[in-house]
Parts: sequence; structure tokens; C-alpha cells
Amino acid sequence: MLDLYSPGTSPLHRLSPGPKIGALMLGGTTLFLFENIWVTLTALTLVLAFYALARLTLRQAWNQTRPVLWILLFFLALQWWLSGPELAAFVVLRLTTLLMLAGLVTLTTRSSDMIDTITHALRFLRPIGVNPAKVGLAISLALRFIPVLAQLTTEVREAQKARGLERSIIATAMPVAIRMLKMADDISDAIEARGYRP
Repeated sequence: MLDLYSPGTSPLHRLSPGPKIGALMLGGTTLFLFENIWVTLTALTLVLAFYALARLTLRQAWNQTRPVLWILLFFLALQWWLSGPELAAFVVLRLTTLLMLAGLVTLTTRSSDMIDTITHALRFLRPIGVNPAKVGLAISLALRFIPVLAQLTTEVREAQKARGLERSIIATAMPVAIRMLKMADDISDAIEARGYRP
């Protein structure tokens, strides 16, 4: 479940993880440096163009934001109430662009390749007592956590909707929390079973 990689032979699939992770960091920073909706719209257009370059479908692009749509709608309503419609649209558009960019990296990069790249890049921290392998694993899992959590929340909300409990926060939050803890336990068991000692 952790690896959301979509196999392919596109230029983005063949590109090593380092430049993609760097582009994600640079793109995310740029989005928050420029408080301009046109910059954000341009960035979103570029991200969609890269989805096309990676031969990913519009459905796959939509799936990166669909699970957190209710969160985006909440931000839209809150910002609309606090600051007006223009700022609300800008904030949601920027978050959507960032999510889709992160999703693009996830869909075109294997987890193992991402861990190896991050571990290699952090080797300079070893002299001060930092274990690059552990940090690389933690960062890689964190990068996977958001889309997995969003997917899991959507599944639980759909199940609770069928039971007529979609308005209950507790009915949604508790199963998500339990399943996330179970997944974390399964990951820990899998790491132990493989004798992973970074």
C-alpha cells in the first residue's frame, strides 16, 4: 500500500529520483514565495503538462486531490469567510498544485529508489552521528504517508456514508486511526522480518 508507483517508460519514470525530489522542493518553495495567483496557475498548468509527459491519465491526476477534497473545501470556506473569495481560491489552488506535484513524484518514483537517493544525499551527516539510512527511510515513509492517509480516509468515509454516519467525525476518525496504527505495525513487522538494520 505504501508504494503508489505507476509503472511506465516515460522520461519522468526514467529520470533519477534526485532531480524529481529537488524539483518538488524547489516547486513547493516557489509556490509559497510568490503570492500571485497567476504564478500558481502557471505552475498548475506545468504540473498537468508533466502528467501528460509521464503518460499519466487525468484520472490519476484527479486522484491526487480527490481524497482530500473535503479538506480543500473546508479551507476554501474558511478563507472565504476570513479574507474573501479571491484569497480563498488562491490558497486552495496553491495547495492543490503542491499535492499534484507531490503525487507526480510519487507516481513516477519507486519507494526503494527514493530511499536510496535520500540516504546517499544525507551521507554528509554521518560524522555528526546521524544515520542516513534511518533518516532516508523516515523521509520516504513520510512522503508516502499523506497520499496513503488521504486514500484511507476516503475509503472509511465511503463506508461510513453507506451506514449513514458520514456526518460523524468520531465514526470517521477512529477507524482511520486504528487502521493507520495497524499499518504502522505491519510495516514494522515487515522491516524486522527482512532483518533491516540501517
